[in-house]
Amino acid sequence: MGLEQEKRGAGGKPRLREVNYGAKIRAPHALVMTFLFRSGSLQEKLRAILQATYTHSRNLAYFVFTYKGLCALQAHVQGKTYQVHSFLAAFIGGLLVFGENNNINSQINMYLLSRVLFALCRLGVEKGYIPEPRWDPFPLFTGLVWGLVLWLFEYHRPTLQPSLQSSMTYLYQDSNVWHDISDFLLYNKSLPSK
Repeated sequence: MGLEQEKRGAGGKPRLREVNYGAKIRAPHALVMTFLFRSGSLQEKLRAILQATYTHSRNLAYFVFTYKGLCALQAHVQGKTYQVHSFLAAFIGGLLVFGENNNINSQINMYLLSRVLFALCRLGVEKGYIPEPRWDPFPLFTGLVWGLVLWLFEYHRPTLQPSLQSSMTYLYQDSNVWHDISDFLLYNKSLPSK
């Protein structure tokens, strides 16, 4: 089955695959992040995990349905598939489904942005717009990313996404305080200054 046939045939099918994928991705992440960084009762934590998993899965299913439906519609109207169809369908689907600024959508969009930037760099090299590096640029990239994120954390913390702030606070600030061995076994938190 070709790409065009697949796009046309899959637009209206129930999107259980996306719901399943979203649950596989979000549930473990939500479980870890909730128990590490969220306060509240066990019931509140479980509710937060289920809500995050549901939102991620639902949005992914809605997006795939919208994207495939719009791709099929454009191909039907124009009689064939063009590369711009993919961009337009995803652009509209992104606005409709992932356009609300909330924690789940923000994290998904930032994840995608990092992958898109890497892919665009590779495409630039492939097409000859960017010269082929003579050495592996990954170590320089890594140093730049870590240098920037720690500078932002230390001096411009509010500009970072809240979940990243929480992770970095745990690693770089709370680690300055030692209570006892339980700090390594349980979540340790800096005590407020007196």
